[in-house]
Amino acid sequence: MNRTAEFGTAPVHKLLWKYALPAIIAMTASSLYNIVDSIYIGHGCGALALGALTVAKPFMDICAAFGSLVGVGASSLLAIYLGERDYQRANMVLGNVIVLNVILSAVVMAVGLIWLDPILTAFGASEDTLAYAHEYMEIILYGNILTHIYFGLNSMLRSAGHPRFSMTATIVAVTINIILDPIFIFWLEMGVRGAALATVISQAVAVVWQITRFFDKEELVHFHKDIWVLDKHITKRALSIGMAPFLYNIAHCVVVIIINNQLKHYGGDFAIASYGVINRLTFVFAMIIMGLNQGMQPIAGYNYGARKYDRVMRSFYLTSIYATAVMAVVFVLGEFFPDWVTRVFTHDEVLISGTIRPMRIICSTMLIIGFQMVAGNLFTSIGMAGKSIFLSLTRQVLYLIPLLLVMPGLMTDPLDGVWWAIPISDTIAALTAAVMLWFQIRNFGKKTET
Repeated sequence: MNRTAEFGTAPVHKLLWKYALPAIIAMTASSLYNIVDSIYIGHGCGALALGALTVAKPFMDICAAFGSLVGVGASSLLAIYLGERDYQRANMVLGNVIVLNVILSAVVMAVGLIWLDPILTAFGASEDTLAYAHEYMEIILYGNILTHIYFGLNSMLRSAGHPRFSMTATIVAVTINIILDPIFIFWLEMGVRGAALATVISQAVAVVWQITRFFDKEELVHFHKDIWVLDKHITKRALSIGMAPFLYNIAHCVVVIIINNQLKHYGGDFAIASYGVINRLTFVFAMIIMGLNQGMQPIAGYNYGARKYDRVMRSFYLTSIYATAVMAVVFVLGEFFPDWVTRVFTHDEVLISGTIRPMRIICSTMLIIGFQMVAGNLFTSIGMAGKSIFLSLTRQVLYLIPLLLVMPGLMTDPLDGVWWAIPISDTIAALTAAVMLWFQIRNFGKKTET
């Protein structure tokens, strides 16, 4: 109980680093795994396999989106209940997370396996990349239940006051994955199938590690026999809060599908591979911001439940500053060292030369991305599902998709139109977030006065 009560009493900047730093380490380790995985596949299986991984990624993200629907929503709800000192419902949230994840992941796995090739083709796979993408995603789908439980329990651990345990679970998964990758890909000659198998095995080990903490009956939030029946109120509220990151991830997948198909139409498989390289760069640093957001989430949620709005905003301001500093690094790397960044992933000179210009275009607005991500997370953390959903959809659906469809027809080089649509939509979305945040700050001020 003392562990969670500190959310409302300890200095916010110390709390943020206490909870964000383990999350950052975990998310950075996870992103580094994705980098290493891509390097192994790019150098061990070739540029087409790297392009296949880019095609498969939105499908993986859709699977993960269902996990975030449950995990992020439930962890935010857990923090709010702890702030309200409703410990019975807090424990019910834990059981509901497991049950919902098992149900949703089983449905996603079944649907994915039945229609795997048509889905991958719709996502941008060509005749040359489909076989690679199929082999990879088939294994990932078989392990989908483990993936959902892994991410869901990690979110719960942070909100229950165990950021370091959550971090350790991720590091365990990443370490095992990195060890198994070269064994399966090179020594056992399993190719992309081996990379996927390494991912599933590593997550299985991490799940075993996670559940040991929740079997401890001395913990405020733990497993017991009365928490496994779905509670209508908890389920509805958790899913409504989690709907924002869910829709964001789904929208992101739709966007990636459109981008992949536009790139395939105007630039071919190598343009898709270029986008994959750029995504890997931005992904590493976006994961750091996600770590910052995860550190902010229980602080903001608890203090919102406790009606300490000044502490809510303090956590937001500090997180925004740190996030902007992180994305400044991406801006520098993308604008001044695109050649060096691309060579990390491939030795193919055609791919390297074709990636430099789009990387500079996409990275041109990185300085505002951090603020945009943190603003959206604020509304999720305090349970404002409607506002969070709207912000999640503005960049992806309202702005980026129309621009992706229109911009190629407005440019001399249609391929440039695809690239430029991304930073333009980021700019408009950041302005939208700033306006909504201004109104929310005013609302907090009125509540404080009354």
